[in-house]
Amino acid sequence: MSELSFMEKLLNGVEVEWKTLGEVCEVFTGGEAPKNSIKGSVPTNDYKYPIYGNGAEIYGYTDTYRVDKDAVTISSIGANTGVIYYRKAFFTPIIRLKVLMPRYEWLLSKYIFHYLSDKKIYSKKSSVPNMNAADVKKIQIPIPCMDNSEKSLEIQSEIVRILDVFAELTAELTAELTAERRLRKKQYNYYRDQLLSFEEGEVEWKKLGEIGDFTYGYAAKAQGLGDARFVRITDINANGKLSPADKMYVEISQENEKYLLKKNDLLIARTGATFGKTMIFEEDYPAIYAGFLIKLSLDSKVVNPKYYWHFAQSDLFWEQANKLVSGGGQPQFNANALKQVKLPVPHPADLSKSLSEQARIVSILDKFDAIASSLTEGLSREIELRQKQYEYYRDLLLSFSKPEEEAA
Repeated sequence: MSELSFMEKLLNGVEVEWKTLGEVCEVFTGGEAPKNSIKGSVPTNDYKYPIYGNGAEIYGYTDTYRVDKDAVTISSIGANTGVIYYRKAFFTPIIRLKVLMPRYEWLLSKYIFHYLSDKKIYSKKSSVPNMNAADVKKIQIPIPCMDNSEKSLEIQSEIVRILDVFAELTAELTAELTAERRLRKKQYNYYRDQLLSFEEGEVEWKKLGEIGDFTYGYAAKAQGLGDARFVRITDINANGKLSPADKMYVEISQENEKYLLKKNDLLIARTGATFGKTMIFEEDYPAIYAGFLIKLSLDSKVVNPKYYWHFAQSDLFWEQANKLVSGGGQPQFNANALKQVKLPVPHPADLSKSLSEQARIVSILDKFDAIASSLTEGLSREIELRQKQYEYYRDLLLSFSKPEEEAA
């Protein structure tokens, strides 16, 4: 059966009416967290009703609820403004969260959720993105067969059923990917810790200040175009690699060419929540590193940079870094702190043997890193495919012409 004939059969000639959310839904805003509540993601017998705020996570639990039906919520302040969630009945919204609760039993919250999931929800342009209930009420939504509630419910239910199948496939694959990543990370961590554990006399703990030089990055404003990628503190991903997303650039000049990165250069985040996070530059294109990063240049006769990178992902490094970072509202991990970090250098009396052992360790750990990447990349591609399938059928099932479009 063709896609067109399927839609024709599903709708069976019924009319689709466009209504504003304010006409078909109660739209209201969450308030303060209930006094009788607990924070965290685990309910108790007394506190079993979830509290939702602006993010995806559960804020906590309470002993009562404000919403007793399935509903749609829209985050309405901050970076998450416009993010939409489907929530099961019996919950309490807080922190200016917008709630859409259908006025009619035959109007499905899940249908509204799927329709809104690809829409750019209106938000006010200001220093802090936000939206109010009046904005939400103006959003239009297509509703099939409003004059026959039973038929309307039947059509909505079938659309929801199909889209839920694709959404669930994506969710299952995402859960599988998360579990796979955790397993591979655990294996990598185990073997890394084993390989970096040496017998007494086989290793010397050298301070980075003795074997390396430190250079602060280039202070400039990132641009949308330029000769070189501008590597910022936010470009270091959770795995200590350069993120391929959200690239920004800078023009190469006499002033900044000394900040150009070379293959296997090491960069360390020196401030904020990501302090100490270490990246190794493995790309083949021009790149300049930004001011909140420190480049560590190690003595190549003593240390293999990839060996240090693996060490910088380990507890051996982080136990030191957490003690050396300065306190305050914005953690600082500057060159003076980095100079105090001690690195285990195997066979210090024989540099040739030392570099050979470092290369052996790097080779083993790189293989674990590559295996983990290849497995998760395959799952990531599958998730991307499933997401595209969901988006294709969502657009197919929920693309209704508005009256003015038909007249045109």
